[in-house]
Amino acid sequence: MMTGAASGYVFVQPLEGSPWPAHCTFVPTRDELYVPIVLRKPDGDGPFPVITMGRGDGHGGMPHVLAQAQRLRPMMDSMIRRGYAVVYVNYRHEIPHAYGRGPAVDIADDISGGENLVRKSAATLDSDDLAAIWRYLQGLPFIRPEAIGAIGISHGGEMILKAAAEGAPLAAGVIAEGASHEFLSVDTGPDAPRIDGELQYHEVDVVRRHADKAAAMARIARISAPMLHLGRYTDHLQGIFQLAHEWMREAGKASDWACFEHPEHGYCLVYPGADGRFGPDPVQRLAVELYMEFFDRHLKPAGPVR
Repeated sequence: MMTGAASGYVFVQPLEGSPWPAHCTFVPTRDELYVPIVLRKPDGDGPFPVITMGRGDGHGGMPHVLAQAQRLRPMMDSMIRRGYAVVYVNYRHEIPHAYGRGPAVDIADDISGGENLVRKSAATLDSDDLAAIWRYLQGLPFIRPEAIGAIGISHGGEMILKAAAEGAPLAAGVIAEGASHEFLSVDTGPDAPRIDGELQYHEVDVVRRHADKAAAMARIARISAPMLHLGRYTDHLQGIFQLAHEWMREAGKASDWACFEHPEHGYCLVYPGADGRFGPDPVQRLAVELYMEFFDRHLKPAGPVR
């Protein structure tokens, strides 16, 4: 059954193997379209702190989000037992290089005698959708509005920085292997270093030479939420991951850094193995406990809850 909730539309579906169902929700965005998310919560009325998670570029709609929630079910369940509501997010596809052209503003409707339309001076971006999701969560009665956390993998990590820099309501973010080249204004054009067509920004000094520091620092200056940046030693974009942290610290922002070696990009979201069983490896266990303790510090004023 579809119901309205704080301007979103929700249907509830069980997840195999879990007592906590999926609240499949369509969230209104800035330009009055809807993006799909799956929200899961502890029993009771709360209010609870909430952690959103997502990766890469938006695609697949509600079937994709629901499939991700099912695959991540054991990891999400552990977060719910820790006292968090959890959300897997989705958003529209990225518009490459559209970021940084200035915030979109409303344009007055000049169609005489027609419908009252919402028109914008620029396209809505995927990071705008993420901000809309956080604002939607703020309005739910079982969510603590000042306790929104987020985990983003790769481009999903960059979106957290973009949304936070535009004033979206974030209390703490985990930027996991954040492909933040647009946010840092790193050159990805023909003069960027490549091997077989793949960007080679492993070394932070190389990234620093190819980035527009003034533009990046102006964005970083608008961020108030603490961030934990997670790197991966052998990743070809490792220098971008590291530079985002270094420039945040230089700007006086609350930023932590940790780096691991792991064969999988996005290792900090733990999926079942090839045999279908859930079993985080030692590196994943360290990474997950690190960022959950980070969230406990910033989203639970009474301290960690076990």
